[in-house]
Formats: sequence, structure tokens, C-alpha cells
Amino acid sequence: MMIEPSLKGEVQAWLTSLNKDPIFKTLLKNSNLTKVQAETFLIDILAEKITNKKLIYEEKAKLRLIKSGVSRGSFNRTLAQARRNIIRSIYTVILLGYLGIFDDPRLEPYIEMANKIRAYAEKYREIWETRKIGEDQIRLLQSLQSEIEKSLSHLSKPRKLSGES
Repeated sequence: MMIEPSLKGEVQAWLTSLNKDPIFKTLLKNSNLTKVQAETFLIDILAEKITNKKLIYEEKAKLRLIKSGVSRGSFNRTLAQARRNIIRSIYTVILLGYLGIFDDPRLEPYIEMANKIRAYAEKYREIWETRKIGEDQIRLLQSLQSEIEKSLSHLSKPRKLSGES
């Protein structure tokens, strides 16, 4: 199976730019996924959308940022680990909801942060899709990004959840 070099380049360029995104890096650092698991999962979920082509696992394995890609078996093992970690994270959120923890005021900053990140992503996507980017949009995105980065750094500290600052 041979994947077109332009498709591989497009997916890998996207992954490389994502790895440079400070918000992505902070979120990943504080998630239950390793960098390799996140990369593998993103390839599995999003590569077909980016390439507009159905890909088999041998092809997906070649999209990894490692120059030669990885074996299909290695890709599938890492993908299974990522999926397991994601499912555990989702169950943690469901458990917190079941226990009524989301009503605790200590979680409000995390919920607000999720809303800020969603707004940032929507604005970024809107600018990207319309290709209308001016100095005002750049300043707005930079300001939002900076605010999100500072807040994420603060919220990633375990004491934040204890109610102490």
C-alpha cells in the first residue's frame, strides 16, 4: 500500500503545526494521553477527513511523524491504548456528573475554560475558512490564546481543585 506523498505531507504538516500549538501542548500534557497516543488517535479519526479518502490501517501507520511511519501492529496497539485512555477519561466525567460534582463551585473555572477554548477554536476555524485575516483578527486570536494559556497553566495545578489558590 502506497500513500500519496502529498497526502502524507498534508497530514504530517497538520500534525506538526498542532504539536507547536501551545494550547494543544498544555491540554495534552495534562490529559491521559501520551503525545504518540494523541497523534495516533488523531490520524485514525481525522486523516480521512483531511485527505478526503478512505485509508486502511497500513496507510494510517505511514502517516505518523516518524520518518518511516510505524508498523500496522504498532499503530493498532497505540491506538487501542489511546482509545482505552479516552474511554476512561469519559467515564471519569460521567462519574463526576453522576455524583453531582459538576455543581461544585470549584469546577466552574474548568467549565468556563472549556467554553473559552471552544470560542477560540470557533473563531480560529471561522478565520481559516473565510481566509479573511487582518490585524484585528490576529490580535484577537493572540489575546485569546494568551489568556487561555495562562488560565490552563493555573488550572493544571492540583491545589486549584482543592479550593485553595
